[in-house]
Amino acid sequence: MSVFVTRRIPAEGLRVLTQASGCRVQQWDSEEPVPRAELLAGVAGTRGLLCLLSDRIDREVLDAAGPDLKVISTLSVGFDHLALDEIKKRGGWTTWKPLWMCGYGLSDSTVGIIGLGRIGQAVARRLKPFGVRKFLYTGSGPKPESAAEFGAEFVPLTRLAEESDFVVVTCALTPATQGMCNKDFFSRMKKTSVFVNTSRGAVVNQEDLYDALANGQIAAAGLDVTTPEPLPTDHPLLSLKNCVILPHIGSATYATRSTMAVLAANNLLAGLRGEPMPHELQL
Repeated sequence: MSVFVTRRIPAEGLRVLTQASGCRVQQWDSEEPVPRAELLAGVAGTRGLLCLLSDRIDREVLDAAGPDLKVISTLSVGFDHLALDEIKKRGGWTTWKPLWMCGYGLSDSTVGIIGLGRIGQAVARRLKPFGVRKFLYTGSGPKPESAAEFGAEFVPLTRLAEESDFVVVTCALTPATQGMCNKDFFSRMKKTSVFVNTSRGAVVNQEDLYDALANGQIAAAGLDVTTPEPLPTDHPLLSLKNCVILPHIGSATYATRSTMAVLAANNLLAGLRGEPMPHELQL
């Protein structure tokens, strides 16, 4: 993301920008105000503008910046140098609208879970109180005892894709699941369906997911995992308004990470002592 700074600012502030991941800084490095022509040239194509009270940010500047300009930050308390009416026209929250930021709700929906293991069951347990009408699941085989709590039905992957309003991926990454969510899978999903992946990035063919989202084949996606992690800042998925990507923080609470650390340590010690490991992966 490119940023234009209109003046020489304190080094501490500039350092925050230059050390930020993926931030490319261009600066008018002078104590004197940036000439108008330099300002118009400097803002062209930028995502962010850091300006001063003496910089007139009007229609001409906004036009020069173009549609990619996302943030204007001013090194001042005052904002009378900003053409607020023009800025409002370019986007952002102007007023509440009945359909603004609307999405699809869980009430009376069908949720398909790929992998009804410990995590898949925990997801279903949390979603059930929101009025989910039906749970479907798929995996290596039926799990009637686990599924009984949710009245979940075991179905083939193709049927899960076709009938689910929300698809939640919680399976392990194995040779059988790698690339499982691909062009054929997304083509079977409803145009109003939402895809959520909290398992591993490689379970999804990300190019196929991008095409499905960009072409309106599915409504939206939420990803806590990607390949690689993190994604390059110019990755196509990051350009989509209907795709939310988090930095693999599904377990990011102090309590959960502490529990994970203790579990791993106890597993290690048990193995070293020749004792049965409490949480052993059977190879």
